[in-house]
Amino acid sequence: MTSVLPAGSNQTRLWGLTPRQRLARIAASRGIDFAEGPGGGPIVANLDFVFDPAWLGFIADRPEHVVTLGGVPVLACSEALDARLLMMLAMKEDRAPDAASGLTRIAYEESEGIGNNELRKRERPFMGRLTPDTVPALERASYFGAYKGVTDLLTKYLWPEWALVLTRWAARIGMSPNQVTLVGALFCLLATWLFWRGWYWPGLAAGLVFMVLDTVDGKLARCTITASKWGEAFDHGIDLVHPPFWWWAWGVGLAHYGRPLPPHLFWWTLAAIVGGYVVQRLIEGAFIALFRIHIHVWRRVDSRFRLITARRNPNMVILLAFLIARRPDWGLVAVAGWTLLSLLVHAVQLVEALVARARGRTIVSWIG
Repeated sequence: MTSVLPAGSNQTRLWGLTPRQRLARIAASRGIDFAEGPGGGPIVANLDFVFDPAWLGFIADRPEHVVTLGGVPVLACSEALDARLLMMLAMKEDRAPDAASGLTRIAYEESEGIGNNELRKRERPFMGRLTPDTVPALERASYFGAYKGVTDLLTKYLWPEWALVLTRWAARIGMSPNQVTLVGALFCLLATWLFWRGWYWPGLAAGLVFMVLDTVDGKLARCTITASKWGEAFDHGIDLVHPPFWWWAWGVGLAHYGRPLPPHLFWWTLAAIVGGYVVQRLIEGAFIALFRIHIHVWRRVDSRFRLITARRNPNMVILLAFLIARRPDWGLVAVAGWTLLSLLVHAVQLVEALVARARGRTIVSWIG
């Protein structure tokens, strides 16, 4: 089994972890052993630096290469013990590696981006020298490095800075991502009940807390390297199930607010929102099964549409706009209309991809 050998010592903490602890978690998450002596390898990691987990996979796939930052080796991979010893010496002396090592150098500053299918983006993942002075900048870089490149407009533009503060606070007090998810779930239930009672403004406030925490738990898991299958199932399960209950509760609450929908319109509206939501997610799943990529990363226009497609966050913007106008009833009908329009767009995307493949085109992501 491939193993990674930590070189040096550094007690400065990033997200509450020393570089050694962070490296151990990254290695474990990728099924890589943690070596204790130079005989282990073939990977050597410089503990004066921290880096995005993607870099460990990157160097593991490139034997006889070394990644440098500012000329100093950060990650090296070689089956030759002599080459690893030369890398460790250069790391200890904080200088460029000897040419005698024979390793091909990849300068971080000149490296190309690495594609990340999970986060739907391509970029140069962060890497930096860890000192007490660089902690804030590196935490910020690792946090935004954990952000999805293709998501809705609120998550992408409105609350990244809020979530960064909460993520730092959670890491400082030792809060786990699952604990954040649990707190968020309680606010989700509170919002549902408040909507049901027609108390829309406090319901939106509780919903906002939940939506921000829904960002925090994932970022905390990625920044502290504590993601787990259970945590992902817990988080994604809540994300997948709760929206229809919000729309139903909003509709029931209209009677308490004083703007009830006629029964037939109420049920047709709910059927359009819930049915459209379910079919839209089925189309997304079918696209992944057929083409092995997410529907929103096929073309640039598809990624842009993801900003506003009828998911929870864009729908909440619609409801807020109509609530400001004191017509939450019209807001629910508008969400139904937008859901059906988004469903049509998704159906067209799927048909276009099927036609393109039938004509011999390979369906690949524009992100790379």
